[in-house]
Amino acid sequence: MAILIDPPNVPWRDRMWSHLASDTSLEELHAFAARLGVPARGFDGDHYDIPAEAYQAALAAGAEPVRSRELVQRLSAAGLRRRKTPRVR
Repeated sequence: MAILIDPPNVPWRDRMWSHLASDTSLEELHAFAARLGVPARGFDGDHYDIPAEAYQAALAAGAEPVRSRELVQRLSAAGLRRRKTPRVR
């Protein structure tokens, strides 16, 4: 059981972003994010969006680096994956 982080490979608003997730519980994830100083607004249902400049700090705090696909697989296997609902335009 671990806190997982994928590489910063998602571009948004002129920055690159990682996803921080837990394969144990959302409580564990929220506690870890709080220790990193990640604002609550970074939570996106089942993960936190983490800017590239915070990636190394997350690793130093104990996050396990994984590929994006593995992060999703482990989140799903733990029953914590929350699929986004399509937006109505």
